[in-house]
Amino acid sequence: MLEVAIIGASGYTGGELLRFLHTHGEVEVVAATSRQYADTPVRKVHPHLQDMSLEFTNQSPEDLNVDLVFTATPHGASMSIVPGLVERGIKVVDLSGDYRFDDIHLYEKWYGLKHENPLEAVYGLPEMYRDEIKKANLVANPGCYPTGSILAGIPLVKAGLVDTLIADSKSGVSGAGIKPTPVTHYPNISDNIVPYAVTTHRHLPEIQEKLQKYGDVRVSFTPHLVPAIRGIITTLHSFPNQDITRDKIQKMYQEQYRDEPFVRVLDTGEIPRLSAVRGSNFCHIGCFEIDENGRLVVVSAIDNLVKGASGAAVANMNLMCGFKENMSLESCGLHP
Repeated sequence: MLEVAIIGASGYTGGELLRFLHTHGEVEVVAATSRQYADTPVRKVHPHLQDMSLEFTNQSPEDLNVDLVFTATPHGASMSIVPGLVERGIKVVDLSGDYRFDDIHLYEKWYGLKHENPLEAVYGLPEMYRDEIKKANLVANPGCYPTGSILAGIPLVKAGLVDTLIADSKSGVSGAGIKPTPVTHYPNISDNIVPYAVTTHRHLPEIQEKLQKYGDVRVSFTPHLVPAIRGIITTLHSFPNQDITRDKIQKMYQEQYRDEPFVRVLDTGEIPRLSAVRGSNFCHIGCFEIDENGRLVVVSAIDNLVKGASGAAVANMNLMCGFKENMSLESCGLHP
């Protein structure tokens, strides 16, 4: 039995990690840390986990004696925790942005932090780096917005069809975290759509750096908050450099993701829905429409807390530890 710990387990991503690991036949969660809720039963903070007898602890990372740790910690905090764990031979899946970038200067520029402890990590998108993840001791879980944008963009960039992509993303409010803010206050977000960090969101360089593994492409990205709890819809706009039909585009996506356990390519013209992936680790990609000016539109949908965070982290754990990739992640979405 694999023994795992979650550092920072009281937030939404911690709750989702616990939900999936609770039904995992090869894993035992032996520690879920939270300074705020130390000695509090997990079910009191995550009310959907009534059958979980675990209590939160305030253990330091140095006191954890486990096989694998999920660090569900803020950006800047992980870099002070992860190196000590890795040095002790503990595998780590980090859900912060601290180890996602190949170019550390990009991280420092966009996150406004000096990286004190750079380490070699594998970017945790199995659709890109499955074989590398299997051999990794440290996996950097992707950001939620990048997951939907990268998966929607790979086939176009790989085929050399585009040199510019514009990603317009709409996210449910859970992406802002468990702590309420004036922006996420119900009267301010309900019946509203709120663009933010319109040209300066820190996920922009992550999307561009990873897509540039497939070709020379520029990415523009604008996120929005919408009055939903879960999910990210990304509408990807581009102008292909050659005449191509939407049917050929769809076949290209089908070929790219034919053997992927968590990507579903929809029929031509079918639009992905947030409700179809809610609660699941699936990414749906569809639309494939081309307008009279040659603009191609591709749409992806993910659950930001699952495929965009905790579900992806569990899939990475499965790969790192020799389990079947979709173990405990098989359930489909919750529509309607």
